Amino acid sequence: MNNVLLIARRELAAYLRTMLGYIIVAVMLFILGVLFNAWAMSGTAKKSAEIIADFFTLASGCTLVTSAVLGMPLLAREREKGTIQLLFSAPVRDWEIILGKYLSALVFLMVYLGCSFYMPLLVMAYGKVSPGHLAAGYLGLLLVGSVGAAFGTFASALTKNQLVAVIISLVLVIALTVFWFVARITDRPLTDAVTAMAWYAHFTPFGAGLVHLKHVCYFALVSFVALFAATRVLEARRWT
Repeated sequence: MNNVLLIARRELAAYLRTMLGYIIVAVMLFILGVLFNAWAMSGTAKKSAEIIADFFTLASGCTLVTSAVLGMPLLAREREKGTIQLLFSAPVRDWEIILGKYLSALVFLMVYLGCSFYMPLLVMAYGKVSPGHLAAGYLGLLLVGSVGAAFGTFASALTKNQLVAVIISLVLVIALTVFWFVARITDRPLTDAVTAMAWYAHFTPFGAGLVHLKHVCYFALVSFVALFAATRVLEARRWT
């Protein structure tokens, strides 16, 4: 675990030293702010809880994209610069490399989530918002972000080109999103099976202020599968 923390700290320092992470966060916060003002804060009379639910709906999509893009440079940058050989020669296991880099992306994602909190504060200033609703919603956003970061880590392990890594991770994100729309045009029992694979179906209760273990397990399982695949790819790359 010490190796994991060392790698996470090293990668987090790389995020903090370069402008790329800040630019990604700033752009996505701008997009979220525009959508929040145009949709959630529209002139239609809404209760505070409804506005917060709309905020989390918008924020979930932005968080998924942000986390996937943040995972872009984790391994692709190492291979592009040739520094991946230093990691391979160090006394660390492949899963420790993957987990350490993944954790650094999650920590930096928390910066994005923290910066987005001013939007619920605007609602709280003029209405009543349950702290439990906010806690559940942000837990859901973190879980959504964990999936996006896992996809980004997997995509980054596949290629040394950071742009290609972004495309792969976004394709994976779109694939999980398409399930939600496919479920709306299919009949049972196929509808239930497709809905179970759609990330948004599992996030919706969090946006409403509810936390269910089965939905937490879904995000944890998808993240684990993506990280397991990334580890296997890294193991294969070590010998090529």
